Amino acid sequence: MLRSPLLAVPHGFTTRTGGVSPPPFDTLNLGLSTADDPKNVLENRRRVLALFGDPPQAGLRQVHGATVHAVEAAGEWEGDGLLTHTPGLLLRVSVADCYPILLHEPVRGVVGALHAGWRGVVQGILPRALALAQARYGADPAQVRVAVGPGIGGCCYQVGPEVVEAFEQAGLPFYRPDSEPGRFRLDLEAAIRAQALQAGVRAAHYWALGACTYTDSRFFSYRRERNTGRMWAVIMLAPT
Repeated sequence: MLRSPLLAVPHGFTTRTGGVSPPPFDTLNLGLSTADDPKNVLENRRRVLALFGDPPQAGLRQVHGATVHAVEAAGEWEGDGLLTHTPGLLLRVSVADCYPILLHEPVRGVVGALHAGWRGVVQGILPRALALAQARYGADPAQVRVAVGPGIGGCCYQVGPEVVEAFEQAGLPFYRPDSEPGRFRLDLEAAIRAQALQAGVRAAHYWALGACTYTDSRFFSYRRERNTGRMWAVIMLAPT
């Protein structure tokens, strides 16, 4: 379990180790949507949740968009982001190349978890989450701590011209030409950082793990393996 020095609340980014799943899901696969035996996945989930005291959970049916929900009880929502100010409620998102983003605003007592693929970034999932946190809870973006977990890096994220065009239109020119004609390398984490700072997050309150899922064997990578597992990013306010 990896953690950010910025977040003073229970949280973590899982790796692919510490579970019971066999190859190619070895070992801590947390994705029930994979071809792994559900019994293995449930045991892996049990192990992760035990680290947080087996709390109630809020999860997502992720759709690679930018819908963010403010929630105060356990359940599952369709979208790619969750916010809460309820102590003891664990928020989770699932990833395997897309970026997990965890948020904490310590003054108002708000936390968030976001799943950010290229579509979500273009649509502004992080700025939307910050705006909702401010409107719903009074959270000041300047007080929000943003922690970005492992995702596919600009070194390896090859995309086509349609993706580049979308990022150009969004004012996010964080790409470079690839050696393959008509292809590009997209730095999704740089785009996330730019959006965070533009939305009012202080530079000192932004942290990124800086690990590429495609090249780092500690992590599952859908692009690298296709038939592979899923990781979680989780966060909660400590129970009162």
